[in-house]
This record gives sequence, structure tokens and C-alpha cells, in this order.
Amino acid sequence: MPVTLSASAPIVVFDLDGTLAETAADLSATLNVVLAREGLPPVDVTRARDLIGAGARALIERGFAAAGRDLPRDRLDTLFRVFLAHYGQHLCDASHLFPGVVACLDRLRAAGYRLAVCTNKVEDHSVRLLTLLGVADRFGAICGRDTFPYCKPDPRHLTQTIARAGGDPGRAVMVGDSRTDIATARAAGIPVVAVPFGYTDVPVQDLGPDAVIDHFDQLFDAVEAMAGRTRTAA
Repeated sequence: MPVTLSASAPIVVFDLDGTLAETAADLSATLNVVLAREGLPPVDVTRARDLIGAGARALIERGFAAAGRDLPRDRLDTLFRVFLAHYGQHLCDASHLFPGVVACLDRLRAAGYRLAVCTNKVEDHSVRLLTLLGVADRFGAICGRDTFPYCKPDPRHLTQTIARAGGDPGRAVMVGDSRTDIATARAAGIPVVAVPFGYTDVPVQDLGPDAVIDHFDQLFDAVEAMAGRTRTAA
């Protein structure tokens, strides 16, 4: 059902991989295709979860580093294209939304929040994946690493995503799972909620988010407190 939002509506901006969706299996499978092409051993999906979080280029670089192999820039450019082509055909083989995501998004929208996605996954893959997962229509903007000339942790990736969705950075909350998300929000002066079930090389609690939730059922209350809203009866 369409939701009419006021010009002053607050906005919640989500990371995608490891925040809205469990995508590690499909990302690691594609990484392993790239590594095999280069004669390198595969990375177990459990290990890959620590490597995801900064986009495909960084994932490839981290995969090579894990194998102790140097990766020249020109070769990275080639393998990045290989990665994108393969992953584009396998976006949702095993990926799925985390429990409670759909109900949480719908509750936020019903309460008058704008929603957006700010991810270091390329925009086309992000839109197609969220479409396959059935939630793309909930977001006023879905912005990837190639949407603007800069990407996370550059704060402009976040602030321009907010602008594209019609939001106000002064009434925004970021939701993410990694060092990159928290650093981006901090640089933009925007409060950030972290989820501990995503992709991070250290416990997300140690990275200094404003709040940590264990389930999406807890997000609405956390966002309400951070957005500084006063709820009124309908």
C-alpha cells in the first residue's frame, strides 16, 4: 500500500550485505570462481564473512591477501569485471533477508519514515537483488558504489543517498554491520545502529555504534529514540 510521507519525514538508511540480507554464500562462491581462475585455493564461507563489507574490489583484494598473493592494480581491474559478470548471474542463489526485515521495513514506512539503501555493492546488482528478495519497492533510493563518484566510507555516499531519497541528514539514522558503515555514519554526523550478525572482522560492539540490536524486531524503538521523534496518537 502506498505511504504518503511529509517533507520533514525522518529517514533510515540501510547497508545491504550483512545488514538487510545474508549474502555471504553467493559472494564467497563468486570470489572462489575468481580465485580458482588465478590458481588460488577457495575461501571457506565462514572465513569469507570476515572479508565482506567494503565491496567486491576489496573482497577480491582480501581474498588474494588471505592466500598470500600480491594483486597488481591492472589485474584487480580485470578480476573485478570477472567478479561482476559472474555474480550478476548468481545474485540470489542462496541469499535471503534476515528474520524480521520485511515487518520492520513496513512498520517504519507505516510510521512515516523514508527508507533508503547505501551499499558498496554496485547499484544494478543492489536493485536486482532487492527486487528478487521482494523489498525493492520499500526504498526511496537504492545507491551503490557506482551511483556517485564516491562510496563508503566517504560520508558523501551516505548524505547523497539521503538527498536522493528526499530525506534530511539532520533527521537520519544509519543501520549497518561493519567498520565501514560505522565510519561512514560518524563522518556524516549521523547516528548509527549496528547489527551483530553481519560481516565484520571484529565484534561490531567494539566499533562504537550508538546502539546494537540483535533482531530487526528491536530496530523500530532504537530508531525512534535516535530520530528524536515525538509520537502522537493517530
